Amino acid sequence: MREVLMMMLPDCPYCRQADGMIRELREENEKYARVEIRRVDEEADTELAASLDYYYVPSFFVDGKKLMEGVPEKEKVRAVLDAALE
Repeated sequence: MREVLMMMLPDCPYCRQADGMIRELREENEKYARVEIRRVDEEADTELAASLDYYYVPSFFVDGKKLMEGVPEKEKVRAVLDAALE
């Protein structure tokens, strides 16, 4: 299992929406509860944020590869969690 890196901002409504989708998916399928998600505030860790190729939050990375960016959709969030389980 691989860790998911989520670049986010605390006041971002789309980040909160993505967190809600993650909670829903974890309730629907217990295997997603095992996925570790490292949430990083891009303003608090500017060095990490500058090292990654993204423009919008939330952005999800698995093994350094960007899998989703911007307005979340439940199926795209599911795909990120599935990629972490591979």
